[in-house]
Amino acid sequence: MSERNLYPGLNLGSGHGEAHEQAETTVFGFWVFVMSDLIIFGILFASYASYLDPIGLAGGPGPSDLFDIRSVAIQTAFLLLGGVAYGGVSLAVKYDHPRGKIIVWLLVCAALGAGFLFFEIKDFITQAGKGGVPQASGWLSSYWTLVGLHGVHVFSGILWILAMIAQVIWRGVDDVVKVRLSMLGVFWHFLDLVWIAIFSFVFLVPLS
Repeated sequence: MSERNLYPGLNLGSGHGEAHEQAETTVFGFWVFVMSDLIIFGILFASYASYLDPIGLAGGPGPSDLFDIRSVAIQTAFLLLGGVAYGGVSLAVKYDHPRGKIIVWLLVCAALGAGFLFFEIKDFITQAGKGGVPQASGWLSSYWTLVGLHGVHVFSGILWILAMIAQVIWRGVDDVVKVRLSMLGVFWHFLDLVWIAIFSFVFLVPLS
């Protein structure tokens, strides 16, 4: 592996010149930052697991009373398709497609992320109506914190996508925008990975 290709998957290819060189360091540094965020989620997963027992439920509603697996499956589909759609953004940038194509892919990502949030917020409202509010038990407090924090990240990702659309329109696809889109890709795919863990551990394990 050459010095000009240190981090496969985090670069744009030598044909992109300075943007490729910046991605080698800047995007990798952002990836390291995202891994620090992963530590926070790891702590929240551990907290959630510690409350997943009768004591943690404190006599309040539990997973079988609150979870709508059909809705969670829809959310999962929205988010994973959003990750696939961002692959379209990355390919469009890497192979110098017109900026209009990049914008379309970004809009698809934002729309899928918004669909995910719609169903997640709908579930939270339904659960609260059944008494599943954070203050009802330690388990519910940890559940709302873990899943809610991920939702906040998705919302932040949508805002970032909209900001990048504005930059693509205003600046074009210059070296700075290319690197920023690469960083956004790391963040967007990171949300998919965290959600897979949430889907498996939070929504499937308690009901198995």
